[in-house]
Amino acid sequence: MPSASLPSPLPTAVLRAAALALLLAIGVRPAVADRADRRQPMVIEAEQPGTVDLVRQLVVFAGNVTITQGSMVIRADRVELRESPDGFRAATAIGNAERPASYRQRRDGAGNEVLEGRAERIEYDSRTEVLRFVGNGMVRRLRGDTVADEITGALITWDNLRQVFSVQGGAPGEGSADGRVRAVLSPSPEPPAPAPPAPAAVPR
Repeated sequence: MPSASLPSPLPTAVLRAAALALLLAIGVRPAVADRADRRQPMVIEAEQPGTVDLVRQLVVFAGNVTITQGSMVIRADRVELRESPDGFRAATAIGNAERPASYRQRRDGAGNEVLEGRAERIEYDSRTEVLRFVGNGMVRRLRGDTVADEITGALITWDNLRQVFSVQGGAPGEGSADGRVRAVLSPSPEPPAPAPPAPAAVPR
């Protein structure tokens, strides 16, 4: 079956189906994402028509794409979603030289902490539950408006199953400004000092 080009704006039924599939592809598990986001409606906006290819199981949005769902916000020049025959999905958000693709979401059970990142390309594989920031990547964790941790490198990988970040450098100009990787890790906030004991009652 040939691919179907859908004029903008996309029909509501197609947009809802694509949004549901995209949610399953890019949403991370509760250890990182706010699980309340999964109960919120997803809104996808783009400046160009979308394409849904039923034969290749490929959905494409392009042109200043913005995806929001609860606290999750993804911005990219192009978003591609593929589904394998066994039901696993892979999503790619592609930026451009002036504006890289970006990802931001509140962390579940972590108070006011937010995870955000940007790269020339952001990839998610639901089979392995791995999120990759490819090309001039930056990922940071914020407590409120304060940056707690920041990692930069040519390739940053978040393995959600193992709860592990890894970062790789590259030759200068190949996805990294100078070929080096960098991590800035802040100490955990100190617990509040205990209240002084109440004065002992004076016997009368």
